[in-house]
Amino acid sequence: MALPFHPNPKKPDLALPEGACDAHCHVFGPAAVFPFAASSTYQPEDAPKEKLFALHQHLGISRSVIVQASCHGTDNAAMVDALIAGNGNYRGIAMVTADVSDAELQNLHDAGVRGVRFNFVTHLGEAANKDVVRAIVKRIIPLGWHIVVHFDAFRLEELAPFLKELNLPIVIDHMGRIDASAGPDQVAFRLLLDLMQDERFWVKVCGSERISRAGPPFHDAAEYGRLLVEKFPTRVLWGTDWPHPNIKVHMPDDGELVDLLKIIAPTPESQKALLVDNPTRLYWPEAV
Repeated sequence: MALPFHPNPKKPDLALPEGACDAHCHVFGPAAVFPFAASSTYQPEDAPKEKLFALHQHLGISRSVIVQASCHGTDNAAMVDALIAGNGNYRGIAMVTADVSDAELQNLHDAGVRGVRFNFVTHLGEAANKDVVRAIVKRIIPLGWHIVVHFDAFRLEELAPFLKELNLPIVIDHMGRIDASAGPDQVAFRLLLDLMQDERFWVKVCGSERISRAGPPFHDAAEYGRLLVEKFPTRVLWGTDWPHPNIKVHMPDDGELVDLLKIIAPTPESQKALLVDNPTRLYWPEAV
């Protein structure tokens, strides 16, 4: 049984730089307005845009990237509704089918969508079909979009050659969902580092609560984020992952997740790159 999101996160000790971006979060419902997909493997509690906006204000975040979650399938209406309400400060990552029309892609772009997400995670259902991925990639390259890939760590060895085929920027979710207890020499982390040598690849140094094996405050996972920030300072992103779908043991306090940035990006310069400069280049290039 998944846990509800934290009802009262702390005010972070860390003051975030102006223009800080939460590059990975979601909106769920409200189901009465935006029903969940019949294909969803989980039924979350409502986590509407109003709660997300209030959380961001509380944490000191002024911009965000809302990622379409599998509970809404390829109906991007809730995410688009939030983007429009965000008035240019929010961007989106959609989920689409191979037969999506050009008009729908343009409508998504006009709303603020800048990429498509593909899941290769067992608990979220059937993995994305590679031929479908290839077909969608061809459609979105002219829009200047990228893709976001969410995969189980054990899949990376098989996925890596396929991902290298795709000629567009690729963002990897949650540090590749590695096992934080297995050490930096584990196969999955070494494969992730190898992929990141290719400048098309970016990685999100979030999801510490997902890859940690030590539990709160998730310092074991944050150390991997620090290594990735050190090695690839211009191609790392960070997000809260609010409202933390499918967390079953340790629901994180989002204020404490912000404070993990003191480990992940310990200097003002690295924090500005991670939270401001990098997401601006990828999601608001017109502002660069």
